Amino acid sequence: MSWWVNLFGDLLVAGAIVAVAYGVAGWAARAVRDVADDFPELDEALFGFLASLARYAVLALAAIFVLGRLGIETTALVALVAAAGLALALALQGTLGSLIAGLVLLALRPYKVGDEIEAGGQSGTVAAIGLFTTEVTRADNAQVLVPNGRIWAGAITNFSHHEARRLDLSVAVPQGADLRVVEEALRDAIDTEARIHDAREPIVKLQVLDQEAVTFAVRVWCDREERGMLGPDLIAALSARLGEAGITATAIRRAP
Repeated sequence: MSWWVNLFGDLLVAGAIVAVAYGVAGWAARAVRDVADDFPELDEALFGFLASLARYAVLALAAIFVLGRLGIETTALVALVAAAGLALALALQGTLGSLIAGLVLLALRPYKVGDEIEAGGQSGTVAAIGLFTTEVTRADNAQVLVPNGRIWAGAITNFSHHEARRLDLSVAVPQGADLRVVEEALRDAIDTEARIHDAREPIVKLQVLDQEAVTFAVRVWCDREERGMLGPDLIAALSARLGEAGITATAIRRAP
């Protein structure tokens, strides 16, 4: 009879531990999510992961206490779980690397959803940032899932970070053209374009002089959103203004 009484008592205590653990686990998860309000610059997905981690950590500790209360030896079990965890970690090195990289990206936020980036060998607009991959939509509307580990291991170029962007063009004209007339024509075309910033002086300078052609470098600043359409419009304007000056542009190229 004494054995049944002790077992019943242990089960009651174990049930109480489980009930309290569920309550504490829920409170810990909510507390972590509430912290997100104090750090709006950090991604919500990061706090969601940390909240789940806190919840399961509390439940894992509760499971150890319950097993110990019921007289089950937990030392060997913990060692077995640790060994299994190590084996799993070695088998999933790449996946865990992407997970850690995802946490770092969510914390540091070198880019956000909607930014135009080049990273991990891909370029496009960020559609979603997950713990393992970043979803990028290319210019041709194709979806690309880039592992976060590959992104964090290389350079990240964020074309949307600054409000203003520079537009670089190279203008080639035939050898023998009057350089002063060419420069004046290029500057006239630039002055007529309202989308070009006045705060930063446009640059028009001789870049290459060879036996076949003369190349000028044209560099102007504009709003980030305007850069895509300004490029072809400015190329057309430069070509037209050179034509009015009696000079034919042999090539006008846009730098990436």
